[in-house]
Amino acid sequence: MKKLLLLFLFFSITSTANAKLHTETIRYTSGGTQLTGFLAYDDALKGKRPGILVVHEWWGHNEHARQRARMLAGLGYTAFALDMYGTGKLADHPKKAGEFMNAAFKNWEASKAKFKAAKKILEAHATVDAKRIGAIGFCFGGAVSIKMARGGEDLKGVVGFHSALPDQPKMAKNQVAAAIMVINGAEDGFLKSDAVAAFVKEMVDANTDFTYMSLKGVRHSFTNPMADEFSKKFNLPALKYDKQADRKSWQVMHQFFQRVFEK
Repeated sequence: MKKLLLLFLFFSITSTANAKLHTETIRYTSGGTQLTGFLAYDDALKGKRPGILVVHEWWGHNEHARQRARMLAGLGYTAFALDMYGTGKLADHPKKAGEFMNAAFKNWEASKAKFKAAKKILEAHATVDAKRIGAIGFCFGGAVSIKMARGGEDLKGVVGFHSALPDQPKMAKNQVAAAIMVINGAEDGFLKSDAVAAFVKEMVDANTDFTYMSLKGVRHSFTNPMADEFSKKFNLPALKYDKQADRKSWQVMHQFFQRVFEK
């Protein structure tokens, strides 16, 4: 594993009604790239708890990912919203987001190292039980989380929301230790039914702990409140925020982690 250099640590208390919720902005490096992550936890809870990595959409490390970290902290986890692109590297247009995403997948070894660097930070945190680590991801982030699980990363479980369905790395039967859950919209314009079927078959054939949930009438990016604005601004009708689907999928995710984190 590449050497991890922790550069700066900033501490703040989030300005929410729940004064017990604390956040930390953490700047770190992986392979010479400066990265910025965001960690959240409930400081009033005693003892160690599971840790969950949050992997952002193709836009980059933004408020959507940080808010999900806060929400996970509210459920009793310590969450770290990691950075897969680099400090300040945020896309302001789908074309740029696609370039960032494609570059990350093209140089998967470097991307894998970024994920591992973030996981190391989370595992080392004083509030975290390093033996109970999970990950969630959105769109691009879902694919990253699934690829890490497929590659044998030591994770208890991963959840992908409106996630791409990677077919690499190849899996041998009984190879994947992590439980995998994918929650996608049935009307996600970025997914083809034959790709979904092939992905599900592969997971079953590999004897994974796997769940695929297809939400009726739901489109891509259903968890992101900015999706409607992006849809209008960039003429992307495939994007649509869905408050009900967002809430339902979050509840299902929580139930999933309660199961996989059981001691």
